[in-house]
Amino acid sequence: MKKKFAAAAALVVASLGAHAQQKPTPASQDKPSQASIRLNPVQAHARQLSDQMARDLRLNGYQKTRLQAINEEKQAKIVAINQKNAGNDKLIQQQCDAVCKERDKELQAVLSTDQYSSYYDARRQYNTFSMNYNKAADAIFVNSVQNPLPASSNGATIGPARSATPATRTRQ
Repeated sequence: MKKKFAAAAALVVASLGAHAQQKPTPASQDKPSQASIRLNPVQAHARQLSDQMARDLRLNGYQKTRLQAINEEKQAKIVAINQKNAGNDKLIQQQCDAVCKERDKELQAVLSTDQYSSYYDARRQYNTFSMNYNKAADAIFVNSVQNPLPASSNGATIGPARSATPATRTRQ
């Protein structure tokens, strides 16, 4: 009887130990956390353009989601064109114009007539923003090299060290 009780107790302890070693799933955590999605620079540039367009054109949720997908795809194509044809500005301009025309056709299916009219009036600004990705990325890279930040600064700054000798006070 004692052996059966000891075996049952050992089984319970073993199962609890195994359960305690398992990693908690996100559903079992006390605080629900939202995973932060890190975008690559191309996606971030497309997201910035999409956010501006969504504000300007007053898009609903569905339209904004479709717009972001379209802009990410077209921005990736524009960056690929710039990298493939570096130095040949005329060819880059021609191919980027073709990509922008593709975007126009796709947006015509997503936007209302009034929204598309507003987009069409401002599309030169949007296209210029898309095509200036390399200049913006270069500026960000140069700034990060010239002004590096620690990986985890938490607001800390590097300054001169304190002097080793304490300041002396005189009594008067």
